[in-house]
Amino acid sequence: RTGSGKSTLVQLLPRILDPPPGSVFVDGTDVREYELSALRGSISMAPQDNFLFSASIRDNIAFGNRDADAESLSRVAALSTIERDFSTFPAGWDTVVGERGITLSGGQKQRVALSRALAADASIYILDDSLSSVDTETEDAILRELLPFLSGRTVLIISHRISTLKTCDLILVLEAGRIAQLGSHEELMGRKGFYADIYRLQQLEEAMRHRR
Repeated sequence: RTGSGKSTLVQLLPRILDPPPGSVFVDGTDVREYELSALRGSISMAPQDNFLFSASIRDNIAFGNRDADAESLSRVAALSTIERDFSTFPAGWDTVVGERGITLSGGQKQRVALSRALAADASIYILDDSLSSVDTETEDAILRELLPFLSGRTVLIISHRISTLKTCDLILVLEAGRIAQLGSHEELMGRKGFYADIYRLQQLEEAMRHRR
């Protein structure tokens, strides 16, 4: 649910919020023992409320990795599917977006921000409801492409959509700042509780949308 503490929890990892000693670890080491720049340099985050600069789409994506070449930028733009939209932009890659990406739709802004996060080539990714403004079909297409790219990395995904979470190794259900349920999709669906109830409700809503 909104306000259950999902975003707060992942902000402890890069120490945007400082966790208590001995509570958050990366590779077995307390995050408080890492040099802050090294810790944050290993993490790439795509937040729900993203910020785009008043610059070209190319510059906004490349901000995640100034050393990335054109091929690497094209790959992450393809992974997020934003590259499909370039034909509708007046100057393609060089189209300048307004401050905070005001000239783009919500889904386009999120996909540019996701491309920027992927360009960082980090070992840990935090995707904080980063596809909430795209439709379910586009989200599914993006996730299918992302899985091979993210193989071997640690990925934390926050989402209200259970369809986004089904392939995760481990799912945590938060209620009022506490872990209410823990397990894989199959395990959680086999139990009575909030997760299974919400999944069935979302499946029903999706079926009703298709009928329209």
